Amino acid sequence: MNPGTPTGRADAGDRLRPWRTGIDTYQEPVVYMRRDCTVCRSEGFTTQARIQLSVGTRSVVATLNVVDGSWLDQGAAGLSEAAWLALDPLPGSWVDIAHAPALDSLSHVRAKVYGHRLDERALHAVIGDVAAGRYSDLHLAAFITACAGDRLDVEETTALTRAMIAAGDRLDWGRDTVVDKHCVGGLPGNRTTLLVVPIVAACGLIMPKTSSRAITSPAGTADTMEVLAPVDLDIAAMRRTVEHTGGCIVWGGSVRLSPADDILIRVERPLDLDSEGQLVASVLSKKASAGSTHVVIDLPVGPTAKVRSAEAAQTLGDRLVEVGRALGLRVALRITDGLQPVGRGIGPALEARDVLAVLRGEADAPGDLRQRALELAGDILELGGAAAHGAGLARAREVLADGRAWSRFQAICEAQGGMREVPVAAHRHTVLAPAAGHVKAIDNRVLARAAKLAGAPNAAAAGIEVHARLGDPVSAGQPLFTLHAQARGELDYARRYVESHPPIFEISEAP
Repeated sequence: MNPGTPTGRADAGDRLRPWRTGIDTYQEPVVYMRRDCTVCRSEGFTTQARIQLSVGTRSVVATLNVVDGSWLDQGAAGLSEAAWLALDPLPGSWVDIAHAPALDSLSHVRAKVYGHRLDERALHAVIGDVAAGRYSDLHLAAFITACAGDRLDVEETTALTRAMIAAGDRLDWGRDTVVDKHCVGGLPGNRTTLLVVPIVAACGLIMPKTSSRAITSPAGTADTMEVLAPVDLDIAAMRRTVEHTGGCIVWGGSVRLSPADDILIRVERPLDLDSEGQLVASVLSKKASAGSTHVVIDLPVGPTAKVRSAEAAQTLGDRLVEVGRALGLRVALRITDGLQPVGRGIGPALEARDVLAVLRGEADAPGDLRQRALELAGDILELGGAAAHGAGLARAREVLADGRAWSRFQAICEAQGGMREVPVAAHRHTVLAPAAGHVKAIDNRVLARAAKLAGAPNAAAAGIEVHARLGDPVSAGQPLFTLHAQARGELDYARRYVESHPPIFEISEAP
């Protein structure tokens, strides 16, 4: 019998003692029950069944895994971390076990699988059940697949976005103009948000930025900001920060804004399915829920970025503008270069160092990161009415150059809980150019993958430091990039990955 495992049987009905298994099922609630458990047998539960678990007033629908073996005691319901945190059982409490309620909204998912359009009522039903945690990962995968590609038209995309907004909280800042930005992604190191927010806030606009953590990338904006200051703020703390400084950079998962989006993304990313409609709904539901009224969207374009061509960027941009208009959002676009990483750092701490270098005006600060941030900030200042048309870039540059942006960033960090020191990796390995020539191409995806294998983002100091850029002349043996890791094993793992793949940096003889 495992120490700490509850013993004894439930004294009435379908009840079991909760036991925390410590198994991380990544946000999906899972319950483990013995095959010979009286509850399991009497109810006819089988593996993958959807089970409703209740402790007092708390309830969650979980996926059942049936256990053979002695590691789980009789009378115990083993709970994954997601299930345990959702139920938060007190010592001595029972878990009531029941069949999950029937999911009528699955009929709409099946209809979409067969190519039927979904109206607003149907999408509200589906998303309501998704946000409530009633869909298993199998159900989620079916819905995501049914909507993939171009299977959502503009009306369905708008309806999906409205449903995602309605399923969570919505902030109201009591202002006619609340600005925000979003980058579609796929470009390592593109950490402009940490520069744009203080520039814009220093110019008098309100910019309450909720950002994501990495799912498949080496760092999300929230991961990089967390290196410098706390990001796990509740709505009250977020409001205090914005009222005091005009802006914030917090983790969106700490506030319940468009919660269905986080659930869908969790399953969508491993499937690696591109859905323009779901991407638009994801972006705009988060912005509208956060109380934004004016949004600038950064669309990096490149063969290894998320958006592969200028034509695809324009199509996606048009859909963002159109759906935004239907929701009462003013959306502006900036199509940017997505051919190579932005800045030098890839990974939370390395990206944070780039941000600080730009804010402090250091001579060797990455110029591409600085320029991108200035252009986006300029767009926001013009869109939000803080600068005349064509004057936004100049004003953003002035606020960064004279130190106001740096002062405002420090104030934001202090308001969020205090500024932190940036960690440094214990282990490094530099990858050298195999021959002389010019850098012809950089594979963003493989570079990002190597940074993850080195430990990013979980190990904050891990990642990659880039030394060469497109078009640069290089000599044989010249450093191209350096792997950073906090553990020797992770460094070796990333190094083997790099060595076993085609060169991440393509070197050609001609410039």
